[in-house]
Amino acid sequence: MTETETIAYDVVVLGAGPVGENIADRTRAAGLSTAVVESELVGGECSYWACMPSKALLRPVIARADARRTPGLSQAVQGPLDTAAVLAHRDYYTSHWKDDGQIQWLDGIGADLYRGHGRLAGPRTVTVTGPDGEQKVLTARHAVAVSTGTRAVLPDLPGLAEVKPWTSREATSAQTAPGRLVVVGGGVVATEMATVWQALGSQVTLLVRGKGLLNRMEPFAGELVAEALVEAGADVRTGTSVESVTRENGTVVVVTDSGDRIEADEILFATGRAPRTDDIGLDTIGLDPGSWLDVDDSLRVTGSQWLYAVGDVNHRALLTHQGKYQARIAGAAIAARASGVPILESDPWGAHTATADHAAVPQVVFTDPEAAAVGLSLAEAEQAGHRVRAVDYDLASVSGAGLYADGYKGRARMVVDLEREILLGVTFVGPGVGELIHSATIAVAGQVPISRLWHAVPSYPTISEVWLRLLEAYRDN
Repeated sequence: MTETETIAYDVVVLGAGPVGENIADRTRAAGLSTAVVESELVGGECSYWACMPSKALLRPVIARADARRTPGLSQAVQGPLDTAAVLAHRDYYTSHWKDDGQIQWLDGIGADLYRGHGRLAGPRTVTVTGPDGEQKVLTARHAVAVSTGTRAVLPDLPGLAEVKPWTSREATSAQTAPGRLVVVGGGVVATEMATVWQALGSQVTLLVRGKGLLNRMEPFAGELVAEALVEAGADVRTGTSVESVTRENGTVVVVTDSGDRIEADEILFATGRAPRTDDIGLDTIGLDPGSWLDVDDSLRVTGSQWLYAVGDVNHRALLTHQGKYQARIAGAAIAARASGVPILESDPWGAHTATADHAAVPQVVFTDPEAAAVGLSLAEAEQAGHRVRAVDYDLASVSGAGLYADGYKGRARMVVDLEREILLGVTFVGPGVGELIHSATIAVAGQVPISRLWHAVPSYPTISEVWLRLLEAYRDN
């Protein structure tokens, strides 16, 4: 019997998605030896089954929709999308589900990659079981960072496994468009994938248990997206739950709580996420397997001196850009502590403490129309006890919107803290608004006074002129 090899590093990172890669980048830049453990593809969920493939699928859909609203061009783009070309475009952006380029990048920064399943085996220790069953033990002098992300959650319906439902992974990697697709859920994945597959030729039925879509945004966001999906030909049913799902002779049969029977070729469940922490050895250090990991603002797990949880696993903000932000913070904090630098006093920029994932989290839903928001909604601000006022504006009334597209539909809202006269939240819904949200993020994160925003003059004629109109509406009423 051979002795298991033990290798010492300064830092061991569990998970090589965008979050794990960014942690490794920062710790290596600080001169710390770093090992990265990955059981699937280097680049993670975002690169192969989420952000990149979904946006590659959505881009032709949105471009055609915009073209159809453009005089002189609309008549030329009335035909169907070339589904094969759209899927090939998606395959290119997923590198055909090969991670050679990401492995080269890890090599380039000097991090060591271990393929296999990593599990904690006590303090500062990770055991890696490779594809061939061979085990290695990695020890960390300074930190172990868990960045294993999340997985899709399926509902507890009898026989669902035999139906072989889609999750977000199958929805973004499918090689053909199903003739009929049932989508269960009303959040980001559900609305984006309903948008994609309806445009690629599927007849989509969207079943939403709640009252509307995108319920974490202002209500009008979900209303405008639902209206557009219906106009595109989708069947959107709110207040509807799934009672049973079976597959009969290859056909998916869905029965709803109202007794409706819906037949489809595939069914996608986009009904939530759970942390990938059920089999990473949390029990060996006194934590509950399968749990979200609570952290402080340096992303260190509560009660630990060496364990960090970064990205989705800490449940602070389940978005790739926020996870990468946290990774930059965690990497800097690990490096500072390794060198003995006090975290709270070491950097006037606050580079070792995460704050942007509390109250200024931006998000874009790439549907048609796009929905983009940052900070608190009106309801969230009121529930938090702020004295606020919502200021709304019809985006169609902005000069730049009419130039952008005939029949432009959209809406904007800013939530103003009346005590401090700063913005607590901003929401835009309409074609092209995803590129507006960063200006709102700066205003919210920077707590820029309304009196100063008045002097940030938007270019004319652009959709960003909505800022002027919102500020005028606030001043004049």
